[in-house]
Amino acid sequence: MVGKRRGYEEIHRTGRGCLALGGALDGVAVAVASPAGAVGRSVGAAARSCSAGFTHAVIGGEQKCLNAGEFCSHAEARQYVRYHFVCERIRGTYRLERS
Repeated sequence: MVGKRRGYEEIHRTGRGCLALGGALDGVAVAVASPAGAVGRSVGAAARSCSAGFTHAVIGGEQKCLNAGEFCSHAEARQYVRYHFVCERIRGTYRLERS
């Protein structure tokens, strides 16, 4: 059967048939997983929740949970003021203090 259609054994031995089918199903899964109402909003961008006593903040474009005594970035010191904290050097490292 040389030159004719490939048989079942050859498709599964080479894996090419499975790859083509997998690629076709990927598009179906994406279409089903994203409803029309979700267009324009990020599905996985839920707000980070902080433990009791911590303050939720966005510092340097990242979500952080702030509390007194935590490490802070001196380069981002102006952004901590918005959340009523100051970034001070304490014993050689920068730490948050409530203002």
